[in-house]
Amino acid sequence: MKDRLETSTVMGAGEMVDDRETIEQLRSAYARIRSELAKVIVGQHEVLEQLLIALFAGGHCILEGVPGLAKTLTISTLARCLTLSFKRIQFTPDLMPSDITGTEVIQEDRATGTRAFKFLRGPIFANVILADEINRTPPKTQAALLEAMQERQVSAGGERHELAPPFFILATQNPIEQEGTYPLPEAQQDRFLFKVFIGYPSYDDEYAVADRTTGQADPPIQAILSGADILRFQRLVRRVPAAPDVIRHALDLVRATRPNEAQAPAFAKKMITWGAGPRAVQALILGGKARAALNGRNHVSTDDIRALAHPVLRHRLVTNFSAEAEGYTSDRMIDDLLNSIQPYSTPLDGDERIRKVLST
Repeated sequence: MKDRLETSTVMGAGEMVDDRETIEQLRSAYARIRSELAKVIVGQHEVLEQLLIALFAGGHCILEGVPGLAKTLTISTLARCLTLSFKRIQFTPDLMPSDITGTEVIQEDRATGTRAFKFLRGPIFANVILADEINRTPPKTQAALLEAMQERQVSAGGERHELAPPFFILATQNPIEQEGTYPLPEAQQDRFLFKVFIGYPSYDDEYAVADRTTGQADPPIQAILSGADILRFQRLVRRVPAAPDVIRHALDLVRATRPNEAQAPAFAKKMITWGAGPRAVQALILGGKARAALNGRNHVSTDDIRALAHPVLRHRLVTNFSAEAEGYTSDRMIDDLLNSIQPYSTPLDGDERIRKVLST
């Protein structure tokens, strides 16, 4: 509370009012996007929420699920809600890095007869990239995305080519147990803000899918946000204040995944080979800020941090043979972490008046 009051003083009254207005605009846009997505996508509310949190947090996202669960349809429908350039890259075993980033060709000037190299841009030069079935291609080609994801640029022929903001990679992959897949390197997995699991729909949702997809065509999707709008909301998200106790709670969750840390629980020391790095802390806090803003709040709570623990941490934990032998999945480990590590509490936490102020 004190931290937020101090932040408000520094920001100034005018900027605080503007941010509250912008937060309300973001909350309204979020509701409209969800409404447009619901015209095509049945259910999957948590998946859609996490995708939009990643978008406004400025991070990349990977979706995993068995074939036929509308991973590709979800991403392409989201792209239609945005007035941004969109490219789909179908990852196959014979895909080459230059097929993604672009290549240099020799071009002759007809007037002078001189020849020079010209860089032909690949499909990575778009605002929204659908990397479909990313684990169907070998690691050499997967690594072509690393620089683009982290630096927002492509290096070719000794020159750097900037990627226009906003830049958002949405990747899909099938479970690693299926044949013909290549596991993503840990370094590349760490570049994804979230890893989102898509499960089988409920009975009612699957009935709605069957009824809707065998009837008339889907209604048209209306574009809700422009690139300028998204960049403005991304800047807003970074201005949302996070109290020291919220940051410490995110730090405690991440450090507890490292088996060499003294505060790591016994099950983590036994089951984890490598824990999450500092990017996981950044992802929890930035994702928490986006989640708070999307829900119309101008502060982050520990509930926001805990709600995003699974998509942030599940792809950053490397479990050992003991975990595999006991069927101890990353998600189960994160559940146990959340149960063993509780948020910091103060005497004010039980005051209903304070809760009412913080909820506005």
